Amino acid sequence: MAIRLSTGGGGGGGGGGRGRGRGRGRSEPKEERKSGEVEHVVKIKRCAAVVKGGRRFSFAAMVVVGDAKGKVGWGYGKANEVPPSVEKATKQASREQISVPLEGDGTIPHSVQGRFGAAKVLLVPAGPGTGVIAGAAVRAVCEAAGIHNILTKSFGTNNPVTLVKATIDALSKLRTKETVERLRGVTLS
Repeated sequence: MAIRLSTGGGGGGGGGGRGRGRGRGRSEPKEERKSGEVEHVVKIKRCAAVVKGGRRFSFAAMVVVGDAKGKVGWGYGKANEVPPSVEKATKQASREQISVPLEGDGTIPHSVQGRFGAAKVLLVPAGPGTGVIAGAAVRAVCEAAGIHNILTKSFGTNNPVTLVKATIDALSKLRTKETVERLRGVTLS
């Protein structure tokens, strides 16, 4: 598993150096795992602790894992090197997955809003051929869950860790028409 840690100052992914612009390139590509699950590294943070001999670095990784068929989860792992932190996050994400009800054309049943901390994420179902209209963090969750057509809008913070949690919160609130009919004891047209 090759993880590329961007140290350049370009500010966004695909620039590859100092001052090259914000580009649309993704710095951490999603990977297909052996069990058919999609793994996407959303964020890698580096933390420096100043000790007697200099600085000691540790890394924290945020990973989204899903089966692209309606299951998705997130994990957060910390370690002294990047690969073990990604591994820990992946393990946690695989353990804590939620089920997402999907419609036949790869979208969600209804509009929903999720919240975590200062992040609010609005998810709106879209027609076939629309694609995933979302930022990097929300896109990672939607693609891992197997959603192919969706419109999204995020409000508040743009912190990817918080946005992932808000998106998972929104997806956990989704209900199918049949579920609502059963809970209310009525028939919906």
